[in-house]
This record gives sequence, structure tokens and C-alpha cells, in this order.
Amino acid sequence: MSMHWWALAAAVVLEIFWVAGLKQIGLARPALSAGVIAAMALTYWMLWIAVRAIPIGTAYAIWTGLGAIGAVIAGVVLYREPATVLRIVSVSAIVAGVVGLKLSSGPAP
Repeated sequence: MSMHWWALAAAVVLEIFWVAGLKQIGLARPALSAGVIAAMALTYWMLWIAVRAIPIGTAYAIWTGLGAIGAVIAGVVLYREPATVLRIVSVSAIVAGVVGLKLSSGPAP
């Protein structure tokens, strides 16, 4: 896997971190708030690195898709949001789309 795909993977992880942390930030938690803000900035930097070699539509869809999946999982695990059948089916559809986009991108350079 090329450096660009690793950068995209890092961007996804950072995306999930800052989205999951949004419910916890505030003046009472300056370190966490700074971490969330740093993750916001770093996720875009990693995405920028990724799109230098990965088609923008593919990279962006994978980044947002996996970020959304991670946010749903974080919501269920951390914030006890419901894991309904419809949510699980919807996340499964996102996974299928992400896999399809990755497969349609061809081999990593």
C-alpha cells in the first residue's frame, strides 16, 4: 500500500477522533479541546497528501464514508446511541460503497 493510501487511512482515523470528541470539548476540558482541534487540522493535511495520488472523488468518498461509519460506531459505544437495524443496514451500504470505490481505483502506485 502506497504512502498516499496510508495518509488516507490516517485521515480517516483523525476524522473519527475529532467527530467523536465533539460532544466532550469545552472550556472545562482544554487539553481534549486542543486535541480535537489538532485532529481537525491534521485530518485535512493527511487528506491533502492522499489526493496527490488518489482520485479526489475516491479519496473523499472513502474519507467521509469511513468517517461516518466510525462516528456511528463511536456514538453507539461511547454515547450509547441506538444500534437499530436500519442504522446497521445503512452503515453496511456505506461499507459496500467504500469497498467498491477502493476496488475501482486500481492498484496502488
